[in-house]
Amino acid sequence: MENVVPVILSGGSGSRLWPKSRKAYPKQLHRLYGDATMLQHTVKRVDHLGAPIVVCNNDQRFMVADQLQETCGDASQIILEPIGRNTAPAIAVAAMRAVQQVGDNAIIVILAADHLIKDMPGFRATLDIAIKKATEGKLVTFGVVPTHPETGYGYIKAAEPLAGNTQGATVAEFVEKPNLETAQKYLAEGSYTWNSGMFVFPAKTLLEELTRLNAELVKQSQISLDKSEQDLDFIRLNEQAFAQCQDISIDNALMEHTNKAWVVPLNAGWSDLGSWQSLWESSDKDEYGNVVVGDAYMRNCTNSLIHSDGRLVAAIGLDDVVIIDSDDALLVVNKNKTQDVKHVVDWLKANNRSESQHHREVHRPWGSYDSIDSGERYDVKSLKVKPGASLSLQMHHHRAEHWVVVRGTAQVERGDEKFLVTENESVYIPLGEPHRLTNPGKVPLYLVEVRSGEYLGEDDIVRL
Repeated sequence: MENVVPVILSGGSGSRLWPKSRKAYPKQLHRLYGDATMLQHTVKRVDHLGAPIVVCNNDQRFMVADQLQETCGDASQIILEPIGRNTAPAIAVAAMRAVQQVGDNAIIVILAADHLIKDMPGFRATLDIAIKKATEGKLVTFGVVPTHPETGYGYIKAAEPLAGNTQGATVAEFVEKPNLETAQKYLAEGSYTWNSGMFVFPAKTLLEELTRLNAELVKQSQISLDKSEQDLDFIRLNEQAFAQCQDISIDNALMEHTNKAWVVPLNAGWSDLGSWQSLWESSDKDEYGNVVVGDAYMRNCTNSLIHSDGRLVAAIGLDDVVIIDSDDALLVVNKNKTQDVKHVVDWLKANNRSESQHHREVHRPWGSYDSIDSGERYDVKSLKVKPGASLSLQMHHHRAEHWVVVRGTAQVERGDEKFLVTENESVYIPLGEPHRLTNPGKVPLYLVEVRSGEYLGEDDIVRL
């Protein structure tokens, strides 16, 4: 299928999975199940179609690039959105890029980076049907066959009942999240499916229909791509043009108004993992209905979830409880109230708390750093520097630094000097001294950095 291009949208923040998922490090970049991140699972889901186009935001670009490198090498393309504008502009730009790559017969497969699909053969069989319908000019969406009356999803009504129909049907309408009574009626009626937010489009037909319905959005999307800049492995869309695009979903901009919409039923163990409860529901459980990820002890607990990043978590006598322990925050919530976690995030934002944005570990182009301890006039961090990576040449007005190499070899520039520092060796960087740290080796460099001085903020840096 040389004309089929996978497109993965990776711009969400997943606030209902706080404290694991945060704006700068959202859920699709975490290992929530299996041996890969959610983004990597999504890439593997369509790896038989070739390398994907991934659309993400600027803050996440290096984490996305690293994860794609692990999964599919250098073949993928990463398009950077300068500002969030929902799914319609992102999909329009991806369709234009696909046409540039493979021509007017391009078919794009649009997937969210943060979904779970358990049945890979079932998904690919349905995908083949969707691709065939797209080659016939249909704008195809996947409708997940409902397993229960769900009030947290929007629904798609097909023009005919879908029981026993694998080929799908014309879309009659899209409906918003229903109340429980309405959801029960949808389930009994037989022509309603959950709206998955996944699509297969003939790129040219998509752009023609979108132009008919919202010409300005297509125009500004095209300008943003035409004026984009190549930055290392990234395609940076033009911010001025992209900001002119309407902030609108592909459902609202296109699918609710076109007569070419087609729904294919998907029955492959799908979940959007939109809450900790949905992760519990989708995970393998022990004989008492518990799910444990990380280091935990449970006694007389039932139907609960414990997810620990590091520390031992002990739980006794709990039922229907979720415990999420991260490096700097602990969440304890009734399993049936996990949708309310978003209120914690809202409170953190209102009080300018960093826990809504960042983890203790912060990722940078050269690697990452983790804040270990801090106090009056001192701050301690552990640094991980990628092989071949280098920090910028810089100086500080208010702090001195002491580096201790724990593993690997560091090349240090300090003033006019340049020298190597190896394991169990250290180097002192006086206040005001220009310096640079590089990892010249083939393995990651680990070191401990001790800062001391009157002001220790990240903004005390002059890049030279």
